[in-house]
Amino acid sequence: MNETHISNITDELNLNISQVRSVSELLEEGATIPFIARYRKEVTGSLDEVVIMAIRDRLTRLEELDSRREAVLKSLEQNGHLTDELREKVMAASTLAVLEDIYLPFRPKRRTKATIAREKGLEPLALLLFKQEGADPGKEAEQFVDPEKGVENTEEALSGARDIIAEMVSEDQNARAALRNLFAAKGMFICRVATGKEEEGSKYRDYFDWQESAPSAPSHRILAMRRGEKEELLNLTIAPSEEDAVNMLEGLFVKGSGDDSSQVRIAVHDSYKRLLSRSMETEARLMTKERADSEAIRVFADNLRNLLLSPPLGAKRVMGIDPGFRTGCKIVCLDRQGKLLCHDTIYPHFSEKGAQEAVSKMKDLCERFEIEAIAVGNGTAGRETEAFVKSIGFSRKIPVIMVNESGASIYSASEIARDEFPDLDLTVRGSVSIGRRLMDPLSELVKIDPKSVGVGQYQHDVDQAALKQSLDDVVMSCVNGVGVDVNRASVQLLTYVSGLGPQLAKNIVACRDENGPFGSRKELKKIPRLGPKAFEQSAGFLRIRDAKNPLDGSAVHPESYHIVDKMAEDLSCNVEDLIKDPAKRSSIDISRYVTESTGIPTLRDIMEELAKPGRDPREDFEEFAFESGVEKIEDLRAGMKLPGIVTNVTAFGAFVDVGVHQDGLVHVSELSDRYIRDPGELVKVHQKVTVTVIDVDVDRKRISLSMKTNPGRKAKPEKRDEKKPVPKPAKFERSKNVPFNNPFGKLSGVKV
Repeated sequence: MNETHISNITDELNLNISQVRSVSELLEEGATIPFIARYRKEVTGSLDEVVIMAIRDRLTRLEELDSRREAVLKSLEQNGHLTDELREKVMAASTLAVLEDIYLPFRPKRRTKATIAREKGLEPLALLLFKQEGADPGKEAEQFVDPEKGVENTEEALSGARDIIAEMVSEDQNARAALRNLFAAKGMFICRVATGKEEEGSKYRDYFDWQESAPSAPSHRILAMRRGEKEELLNLTIAPSEEDAVNMLEGLFVKGSGDDSSQVRIAVHDSYKRLLSRSMETEARLMTKERADSEAIRVFADNLRNLLLSPPLGAKRVMGIDPGFRTGCKIVCLDRQGKLLCHDTIYPHFSEKGAQEAVSKMKDLCERFEIEAIAVGNGTAGRETEAFVKSIGFSRKIPVIMVNESGASIYSASEIARDEFPDLDLTVRGSVSIGRRLMDPLSELVKIDPKSVGVGQYQHDVDQAALKQSLDDVVMSCVNGVGVDVNRASVQLLTYVSGLGPQLAKNIVACRDENGPFGSRKELKKIPRLGPKAFEQSAGFLRIRDAKNPLDGSAVHPESYHIVDKMAEDLSCNVEDLIKDPAKRSSIDISRYVTESTGIPTLRDIMEELAKPGRDPREDFEEFAFESGVEKIEDLRAGMKLPGIVTNVTAFGAFVDVGVHQDGLVHVSELSDRYIRDPGELVKVHQKVTVTVIDVDVDRKRISLSMKTNPGRKAKPEKRDEKKPVPKPAKFERSKNVPFNNPFGKLSGVKV
């Protein structure tokens, strides 16, 4: 453990040093973030998952910095440049940018103009001019004219000397830091259409002649411009005013008005145009890209979290329907555990005879398998199929619910689906996925790559490693937050349980299949390769319903069972009585049970669990129905008020499904009567909303929607406290920023 890192993170995140040290130690021991946040509150001071992730990510960054620092020191030593002073500078470097600036003058170089000039013996002339002590450049240059070395005249000598000065300027640490700050504060994105690409790049028309401040440019526009550049349809640069940059450099290096200073001034201009501007633009591109990635990943992670935590219908007998016109509708019947009972195909949209046969078949299947709900995919023919099913006169009321089928085709063709249903057609597998999504979205969606569920923004353009880390964090947080029924869970769901992973998940399912359902958490210890550490990390998140010990179905960790037993003993009752009787629980003074390892936070968690053991934190399921008679985009008219479901939230607004096979956009300016910056403040994925149709472009399949009281009316701007300082522009440097793979938003920065 690096104490310097601990100290740095403590300052950056405004925490106590003991908290950061404890989290670091637990992570080193192999503890997972959900476990630390839930079961080690006394050790961390009740830090939540967001802060623990930030500590983990910052530790990783600092370790990467240390690794690069070692490589730099090794290179400096091998090339004979390392001095005590230089070593001290390298060790003090707090960011990669500063470290690279220190290393730059000593980095092994390819042949540059300055290298060639040095080979011609012009470095003494460059150093003399750089001092700016009144030397006559022409007279001094005469001494370096040497045709044998390739210096034919004084102008060539002065040109070579300026090349050396230009490189010295470009490698100066202070100059680079100042210029980096200038790019960060005043850099501008300048975007133009590539020559002759006007028609081909029409989708980027907004950026054909675009300019905006780089520090304040939103994520989606940065990523859009970069994508257009990658497709060679746009030309993109980032730079501040050249005049500002050159004036700043002149202020650092030009010391007078003599002829020697004039030579330095020329070299400074050349250094900026030829060397520094390109180097700084590269850094600015990387930093703005990283910032854009951070925001896009945050939005994606927030959306995924809300989707995964969508309310489940629960353990019901469900019919799943993958709708279609010509190829028919694939239907499946599932039991309360999601097991496939039968599958068939109906053709309700093919002919009158097909519709009659479909009605008969649907009635028969619903009676035979006692179907309690019908899930209809929202793809092609979804609304038509929904209307058809609702028109059937079943012997009892059966709710018909539209289900977002994004990613169902990905699951159908996956190895997971092939292993589960090797003999079934892809469309049948898709119907199973649709039915199971209604029962429990979380359990089904973990089988699909998160990038395929349709809630991202430029997900293919952002850093893929950072995206994967963030989305994995979200899935793991959701799975462990809800808890997993170990006797029903799939391998994929168990894989995300704290302390497990793919192999242990397979071992659990294999043991369950061979020996029957687990009767207690203790039996989990018999699973091959599930040792004490894995048991400690996972046990609290694994639920065993109807176990002999009621705590096995709760989030109370087995390491705390003795505390609950003691509470029950003190009240002369058993644990089951303690759970059932609120009066008994209210009489407990939890301070009596505080020990060195168990404090008030854990005891409060235990009491909450005893009140509602194994409670599902997700909201209750509510039925939803689209507007009857509005089934295609042509049915929409401006001014219509319609129910809808939010399918995606982006930096520029929210997409809403109103049941016409084409999502509409509620632009950020139409989300609220008050001004908002982040659409996530108001809407979440899978939220049910009411929208007003503003405009419909049938040819381009674009629908403009509003959630405002008066659609189209300008939102009221936020009132700013005049005493409160205006935030400074974002710096490109990462060292003080929140790690960008934080999936839950900004840190509170509050000491715990």
